[in-house]
Amino acid sequence: MNFLSHYYFDRHERNCYHILGTVLPDLLKNADKTIVLHPEKIKHADDDINNIVNGWNKHLAVDRYFHSSAFFLEHSHQLKKMLSPVITGSPVKPFFLGHIGVELILDNLLLTTNKITVQDFYDHLQSCQTDKIKSFLTVAGLKDTTRFFRFFEGFKKDGYLHTYADTKQIAYALKRICMRVWNEPFTNEHEADINEVVITYRQNLLNNFMDVFNEIEHKIGD
Repeated sequence: MNFLSHYYFDRHERNCYHILGTVLPDLLKNADKTIVLHPEKIKHADDDINNIVNGWNKHLAVDRYFHSSAFFLEHSHQLKKMLSPVITGSPVKPFFLGHIGVELILDNLLLTTNKITVQDFYDHLQSCQTDKIKSFLTVAGLKDTTRFFRFFEGFKKDGYLHTYADTKQIAYALKRICMRVWNEPFTNEHEADINEVVITYRQNLLNNFMDVFNEIEHKIGD
């Protein structure tokens, strides 16, 4: 799941460090894909660090349930089939686009149906103290945190997730993600055609997209 879908499960949580933990694995991946940390079993004297660990573990559980769900398997496959013919000539793999596309559509639907508020999410991240985050990363084994904090400060300042409320921006968001792997993933024509597919598929999911969130909430609560 993407940032905002992870946030949905803890939208009523008041502790900013727990919220940070629920998205920190993806923040680290975006900052530097070579970073690999496994802090799942850390127990610390500082409760704030423990809250990050708890959030981290929640992230892993949500992703595990989501990626094995019938919802994800069906819709990522169907979206892949719809996108495959419109990206002919692109280096991007259709299965990758189907996977990421479903996740971005879910973020968009959460926003456009008022299930969450983006600013609340950013406010939590802004409330976290840098020294606490650095302590966690150091304990988790990251020796040089410079690259992460450069990305993290830009992520907060940019506020890019606000654009996910605009359905027409989903194709551009897909392009941005793909640019981490491929220098020129899409032509303008590709992007326009992707946009049409995504808008159509979003409409198909509008009435039942909450099923997967309800399913995961039930499993987490068990």
